[in-house]
Amino acid sequence: MEERKMIEGTFAVLDRHLMVKMPRELDHHNAGRIRERADYFLLMDNVDSIVFDFEDTVFMDSSGIGVIMGRYKKVSCFGGKVYAIHTNERIKKIIKMSGLQNIVEIMS
Repeated sequence: MEERKMIEGTFAVLDRHLMVKMPRELDHHNAGRIRERADYFLLMDNVDSIVFDFEDTVFMDSSGIGVIMGRYKKVSCFGGKVYAIHTNERIKKIIKMSGLQNIVEIMS
C-alpha cells in the first residue's frame, strides 16, 4: 500500500483505508480532535474502511468508545467496515465489555 496523505502523524489514507493511530490515552481531552480529523477524511476521501491502531494506547474511556461508534455509523452507511489492530488485553477487554466487538473486527 502506498501512503497517500498524512496529517499530524496520526491519520493516513492508504489505498481506501483510513488509518488512525490512537493516542496513549484516549479520553475526552483528545477524543474531539480524533473525531474531527477522522470525519474530515471520511468526507474528503473515498474511504472504504477505518483501521484504528491501538499500538500505543494504554487507556480508553467512554469518549474513546464514542469516537469508534460514531465513525462506525458514518462509514457503515456506505458499506464500510471498522477494524482494530495492535490491541493489548486491556483494550480488547474494553471493546468486548462495551459491545464494540459487534461492530469492530479485532485484527490482532
